[in-house]
Amino acid sequence: MAIDLAEIEKRLWSVADQLRANSGLKPSEYSRPVLGLLFLRYADSRFAAVEKELQPREGTRLGPPGPDAYKARNVIYLSPESRFSHLLQLPDGSNLGRALNHAMEDIEKHNADLADALPKNYGAVGDDTLRELIKLLAPIEIAGDAFGKVYEYFMGEFAMQEMQKGGEFYTPSSIVRLIVEIIEPYRGRILDPACGSGGMFVHSADFIRSHQAAPEKELSIYGIEKVSETLRLAKMNLAVHGLGGTIMDANAYYDEPFVDLGGVIGKFDFVMANPPFNVTGVDKEKDSVAKRPDRFPFGLPRADNGNYVWIELFWSALNETGRAGFVMANSASDARGSEAEIRRKLIKSGGVDIIVSVGTNFFYTVTLPCTLWFLDKAKRAGKRASQVLFIDARQTFRQIDRAHRDFTDAQIELLANIARLWRGEEIEANWGSHDLLAANGLDGGYVDVAGLCKAATIDEIEAQGWSLNPGRYVGSKAGDMENVDFAERLVELQEELERLTVEARGLEAQIGETLPTLRLVV
Repeated sequence: MAIDLAEIEKRLWSVADQLRANSGLKPSEYSRPVLGLLFLRYADSRFAAVEKELQPREGTRLGPPGPDAYKARNVIYLSPESRFSHLLQLPDGSNLGRALNHAMEDIEKHNADLADALPKNYGAVGDDTLRELIKLLAPIEIAGDAFGKVYEYFMGEFAMQEMQKGGEFYTPSSIVRLIVEIIEPYRGRILDPACGSGGMFVHSADFIRSHQAAPEKELSIYGIEKVSETLRLAKMNLAVHGLGGTIMDANAYYDEPFVDLGGVIGKFDFVMANPPFNVTGVDKEKDSVAKRPDRFPFGLPRADNGNYVWIELFWSALNETGRAGFVMANSASDARGSEAEIRRKLIKSGGVDIIVSVGTNFFYTVTLPCTLWFLDKAKRAGKRASQVLFIDARQTFRQIDRAHRDFTDAQIELLANIARLWRGEEIEANWGSHDLLAANGLDGGYVDVAGLCKAATIDEIEAQGWSLNPGRYVGSKAGDMENVDFAERLVELQEELERLTVEARGLEAQIGETLPTLRLVV
């Protein structure tokens, strides 16, 4: 049947309402079974298509193809008992919850990448609701790429429903796509040490496909996630999109999988992440931190804040031509003290490539604006080593509803094309960004545009106290001050207050530790 996302959404949420009313499950509990059924429906569709291709010709003595034949086609192997069609045909009165749990266990047994990844709490959902879900999904035929978009859509919807918990595993796709378009991960080893549900990997694969290449051949995927349930979502998400990789459960600061991931230092072509902002309580005395100058080449921040720990981890994981793109709290752009010194060294290295300001309400769990940082170690040897490109995208957005925004396809392409023009690369014009470039005077090549972009020199950045806040460099268009969004400015001031409060607490702790050692000399 043709895809009617609105109708699918309406019917799935109707079932979700039943789950909420009849089972007593929370969104975080019923979203996994629903996503698991979406996953199984797609896996069954792919399996059935390849099964026809692999069937031995009539008259040959060859037996039916085994699991390895399907894996060679990048398809999840399904035994007869784990097929969606088998579950659909179970008679009324069957224990459907138990059958689904068994199907998920069987899929994991035959597909090592999915070990312990699939939901097995179907007994808590109720057979009537499960049967309705299966009947709802049965007639839907969705091709691979389109199915991936449907799956991602519902991950985002469930993230919005879960709110605070949702923010732990889902980065809005328009933010991820912009990061991917700017760092251009055509091929190589890619790391996300805070990978959530794996969106960075999925969109990197989409980028490669859009450039007529096969991501399963071009990308080696490595991810780390500290929340076990989210790690399972990441494995499912990769499998839905025909991807494989190494996804591990670890605390990214300290545990061995991150510290010694195949010799993590200098080994990755790309690092992409949306790390948790302003994490406090980092144990800088641990050997994996204090005794690893190769991981923290610019020094450790004294402040009790993890932002610059993350930034240096990203930098140190890159090889000599690697690129990184990640989300960061706005406060990191102007952080003072030891963080400012780390930022100065990082900027002077020539490896800071592009900084993009993103406005409020792009994330489901927080309204605060954020900044996207891009690092490029290869840039240090080129003519752009003494410059950083600043892009102010705070006024670039589409209003989805009162509380949520995103970027349109054309807006993502516009922002990525500004980066391409500055780098001297060919622009892309698949989503109608050419008119936006022309409207900003960029159709003839890169130029600084007031209120949008500015290529600042190291000297200009030093004059601004080594700030990486695009607003200090890009300026405003004529007349913009008449339409200042004071609510947004208040949000920025709130974040600044929160940052200063964290610094004040750190200073209080230092004073508390120092005072007992001081002697009053008369």
